[in-house]
Amino acid sequence: MTARATEAARALRTEICRDEEAFGRLTAEWTALYGRCSSATPFQSHAWLHSWWLSYGRPGALRVVLVRRDDGGLVAAAPLMRARGPLPALTQLGGTITDFTDVLLDDGCPEAAPALARGIARAARGAVIDLREVRPGAASEQVFARWRGPRRRLPDSLCLELPAVPMEGLLERIPSGKAQRVRAKLRKLDALGIDARVVTGDEVPAALDRLLKLHQLQWRDRGVTAEHTSDRFAQHLTRAVRPMVEHGDAMVTEFRLAGDVVAADLTLMSPRLAGGYLYGADPALRARKVDVATMLLRHGAGETSAGGRATLSMLRGTEAYKHHWRPETVGNQRLMLTGRGTAPLLWLRAGAADARRWAARQARERAWVGRALGRLPGRTPRSGGG
Repeated sequence: MTARATEAARALRTEICRDEEAFGRLTAEWTALYGRCSSATPFQSHAWLHSWWLSYGRPGALRVVLVRRDDGGLVAAAPLMRARGPLPALTQLGGTITDFTDVLLDDGCPEAAPALARGIARAARGAVIDLREVRPGAASEQVFARWRGPRRRLPDSLCLELPAVPMEGLLERIPSGKAQRVRAKLRKLDALGIDARVVTGDEVPAALDRLLKLHQLQWRDRGVTAEHTSDRFAQHLTRAVRPMVEHGDAMVTEFRLAGDVVAADLTLMSPRLAGGYLYGADPALRARKVDVATMLLRHGAGETSAGGRATLSMLRGTEAYKHHWRPETVGNQRLMLTGRGTAPLLWLRAGAADARRWAARQARERAWVGRALGRLPGRTPRSGGG
């Protein structure tokens, strides 16, 4: 950084918001900054983050770092909190229900990144800053690049992404035989008369309630994610999604058959990216051989491409059904930062993360070998112990 840029960065002032009511009052200026940060995903919207804090935050843990110009204009923000655990750490708001976490930086203020790095260091006060699920190209990478203390970059979750093109464009990505089978499924959907309708305004809360009930029904006896059945998750979605819909950061779609809602989908959107976050479908659709994933993808691809976005994300997870469309695999990152005096804490935390990742990889490999051996001709799978 040049001397002039360093001086400009020091002219900015930082503050740390610890009060949830004050965080709530940031809606308008946070939303304006979100609009000036081209790398932001819908998970960085104020509606999502503030609602998450109300459902999942802990009293006294909030540490939202803000950077302002002399006139008070907000040019950077880092939504952080003190984490639980034996080692002092700051992590980002959003938790495990958030697919991408990040900071916000005003594209028109290059001095904001070093100023935010200084503000985060002040907020940490001897803790490790542990930024999870950072998407490549995220604003957090600018803070990481300007960090003056020890730092570490680790891999995090894998995501699958498609180009934001209409369904015909997606069909061109797969072999012709598979494409023909998909077209047959689409014709079946049209013949059944399933109608897709985007929900707006006052209808959003009731539609979300139906979505969550369908989601639980769909996964009943098949291991539904426990958090998706909790009251706090339902309250979070209800609070967050309606303002996100009104601002264009979310879309709730219901699919009706003979007047009844048989499926519902929540897609989160930013100017560059859209991602299918959660859906629910009546198990009766499976009995009618309806390919729900294809139905959702056709609708999502149409809406996403019409909005001028570049990416249709399948968000975290590499489930087999997603690979049918030959998506690109994109790895999230985990960025760890700390001061020179607390470098041992960073190495301990990074070492523990490496160990957990190694153990998970070993477990997957053992499971794969076991399945492969079980498929060998003449081999009888073992059962029981000993």
